[in-house]
Amino acid sequence: MDFSLNCKSSRLFGFHLTSLACKCLVLVAIFLVFRTVCMPSISGYGGVSVEETKIDLIQSQSLDLDSDYGIRRDKFLQVPQIAWGLNNQKIAFARACLTARLLNRTLLMPSLSASLFYKEIDLLQPISFDKVFQFEKFNSLCKGFVQLGRYLDVSNRSRVFEVHKGSGRRWTIERDLDQLREAREKPLTDEFEVVRIVGKNPFLWHDHWPVKDYARVLECLVLVDEFTKEADKVVSRIREGMDSDGSSLKQVPYVAVHMRIEIDWMIHCKKLEQRSKISEICSSKEEIMERVGNIEGLKTPSIVYLAVADKLLGNSSILSGWKEGLVPFEKKKLGVDGIYKKYPYLIQSAIDYEVCLRADVFVGNSFSTFSSLIVLERTQKMIRTGMANSCGRNVMWPSYAYNILGESNGPKRWMTNMSDSSLQAISYGSNAISCSTS
Repeated sequence: MDFSLNCKSSRLFGFHLTSLACKCLVLVAIFLVFRTVCMPSISGYGGVSVEETKIDLIQSQSLDLDSDYGIRRDKFLQVPQIAWGLNNQKIAFARACLTARLLNRTLLMPSLSASLFYKEIDLLQPISFDKVFQFEKFNSLCKGFVQLGRYLDVSNRSRVFEVHKGSGRRWTIERDLDQLREAREKPLTDEFEVVRIVGKNPFLWHDHWPVKDYARVLECLVLVDEFTKEADKVVSRIREGMDSDGSSLKQVPYVAVHMRIEIDWMIHCKKLEQRSKISEICSSKEEIMERVGNIEGLKTPSIVYLAVADKLLGNSSILSGWKEGLVPFEKKKLGVDGIYKKYPYLIQSAIDYEVCLRADVFVGNSFSTFSSLIVLERTQKMIRTGMANSCGRNVMWPSYAYNILGESNGPKRWMTNMSDSSLQAISYGSNAISCSTS
């Protein structure tokens, strides 16, 4: 670069310059060029400040070119097949998503289990996640929080880093969290495209996340269109229910009751009551009917949809004994049992879940995961409308627990405590419920 100028008789921007002045200007110009090229982050000279540069550096380190708002899309987490009941599987899936988030990885789409045989691994009947829930919709709704990937996204499947989940009483929550942190921070781990967690079902992993994080993941789960349409049919039939005298009950509200009175449940809940020394877990058919009939402000006539196990569909006694003005229906009486029979257990449960979720009033058991997750979603719906409690009358989407005595000998009002630090109360049940979110 040649900065030599004839400055003996120069005119610059209309000003006459002496040779000395011209040389000074040249020196200033050289300084400005040097500062711009070599010193762009010096504070006080019109460039970017040191503090701003530090912020930009942090952002560039946290947002990779292959990431989505901080969730890396070029690194993956693989988990074991998810088993047990539908809602335990949903919790397990959310726990796997949150584990992937902690490791700053994309969760490879896991296999769910179509059947309920959780002890015989060979009878689990694996079913792909995207055969039940919408894959793209999930990533769209949960964008920036958690991310699902497909195995086709993995470029090298031969090199996998395995993390063995501990088990037993010695494997504490603290040890489990330390293991995850080590897997996140260990340089060797980052060299591998896939981290595979080996061990027990994700539902049995330790819980490290608050309820609100689980809720964030679970609200991104949307049934595929096929099963949503089946739920639409069931809800439509409920709304078109007929009274015992043959008159139409269209446009009346419906109450969904998750009626747990199966023999195997009653055996389980009695043992649970003995172990936990809580007497508010089991409820007889008569107790459920009485408490539902005593719900304050419940408009009549109302249709009562009974979400019951198939083994109870032939038991006509569950349809008798209800308070006048409450008209009970179950799958068989509605004529929709054929819809359910087309599908394996997982899908049947998913359709029934959707039907209960949409009810004007929901009544369940606070020690049931099925009931607890429905109340969680209904609580989320209420919060989005600005409602923090359901203690008053005429609230939208109220929920109740029939196993706990509430006002006027009815079931207790129930909202999920969104400030809980873990999902313990939802995963295993609780009698410490209220009509407030905190």
